[in-house]
Amino acid sequence: MQLPKLIQGGMGVAISDWRLAKAVSQLGQLGVVSGTGISRVLASRLMDGDLSGHVRRALENFALPEPVQAIINRYYTPGGKTPETPYKTPGAYSIRPAKFLDQITAIANYVEVYLAKEGHSGVVGINLLEKVQMPNLASLYGAMLAGVDVVLMGAGSPSQVAGILDKVSNHEPVSYRVDVHGADKEDDHRIHFDPESVFPGISKLVGKLKRPKFLPIISSVVLAQALIKRSEGPVDGFVIEGPTAGGHNAPPRGTVNFNEKGEPIYGDKDVVDLEKMKLLGLPFWLAGGYGNPKQVQAALDAGAAGVQVGTAFSLCDESGMRDDLKKRMLQKVRAEEAEVFTSPLASPTGFPFKVAKLEGTLSDPKAYGERPRVCDLGFLRILYKKENGTVGYRCASEPVDDFVKKGGAIEDTVNRSCLCNNLTATAGFPQIRKDGYVEQPIITSGDDLVSAAQFIKEGKTSYSAEDVIRYLLGPLFQQGTVSTM
Repeated sequence: MQLPKLIQGGMGVAISDWRLAKAVSQLGQLGVVSGTGISRVLASRLMDGDLSGHVRRALENFALPEPVQAIINRYYTPGGKTPETPYKTPGAYSIRPAKFLDQITAIANYVEVYLAKEGHSGVVGINLLEKVQMPNLASLYGAMLAGVDVVLMGAGSPSQVAGILDKVSNHEPVSYRVDVHGADKEDDHRIHFDPESVFPGISKLVGKLKRPKFLPIISSVVLAQALIKRSEGPVDGFVIEGPTAGGHNAPPRGTVNFNEKGEPIYGDKDVVDLEKMKLLGLPFWLAGGYGNPKQVQAALDAGAAGVQVGTAFSLCDESGMRDDLKKRMLQKVRAEEAEVFTSPLASPTGFPFKVAKLEGTLSDPKAYGERPRVCDLGFLRILYKKENGTVGYRCASEPVDDFVKKGGAIEDTVNRSCLCNNLTATAGFPQIRKDGYVEQPIITSGDDLVSAAQFIKEGKTSYSAEDVIRYLLGPLFQQGTVSTM
């Protein structure tokens, strides 16, 4: 079994889109699309007119035309919406989602994987988050309908996923235990997904699905051991993510202290023992700070199958980040003014979240202060048990009074950002509010953002995914080689 030396990080919302994943996959490495918030992205691409026709071409290849037509009817705007027109958005998930929400979520993941895999034989993965539990069943099914090769999942302990992949490959009904704050130990709250109920007749149309490989994203040997022991199906390897990686980071182990900037301090307890990882007998890739050739070689020498790299790809030509934001960030990098802050507060999840500082984005206190608090996408809402025993939904980034009325602590709302809306804006789909306010972006990046200029060739101001791969892998890179797993 040939394993890729390089995994392109799964960056949401739509930063690691199908174009980036396809470019990496065609170069023999593991290209990864992000499934986070992808239903909103699909709807927005259609409202923007799908001028390239790629989305509609993928939709035409979906097995059932009826749900596709319903999506087209609701969102497609020939020629694109006017700039002042707000985006229509699919509803927020609940523990009992509407059929249409499951359909558009599955189909959006299908479209992203289909386009990433179209026209070549490379390997494509999808990245999902355990913290965003409710859309995961529909997301996995849609990705598998498009033949996804690998599922990567972090931001928690995804012990249920491997077993779900086994069942979904046979179109069996599945359920997902969801975390409910304040629930009793004996409580068992689940979201359900039945492929035949959501897409009647689909199993006969497409037959048995390929079961993708499963790579949990972890931050400790203990979690890796627990997943091997508790997983409801086979685990095929791990991505070990350190605290220098972009996006969400695992909190430091033990007592949390902060540096003079207010960032959580990581120590020896947060370093993964690779000798113990090797004893588990499964391949692993190292992530977080592996954005140069020496570190790639060091990972290989330490027994890793390779590395996962996100930040370098987030600023390349093919990434889904808005072009103007990429250009401004690269200008800062080249001027040696780039700065990344590990915020203990920005994410409503409570996990540390890395924010690249850039004027006019939500890293700017002025821009943050001008934003009205609203929670309308709801991907990061948590479930909580109400006094009457039913399940409610709240987000630390929603209006403060609403959060407190739902039993949330007011201190948990301080400096929280609406990552759902802000990250969607970063990908070029900012919501326009009725009062004219336009949602502003937030950029997440790993600590090695400061070295991104190394990928820019002399005389150029930007770089491609191929530039990243050639530079990082050096003699290990062979163009046209297709990795298999």
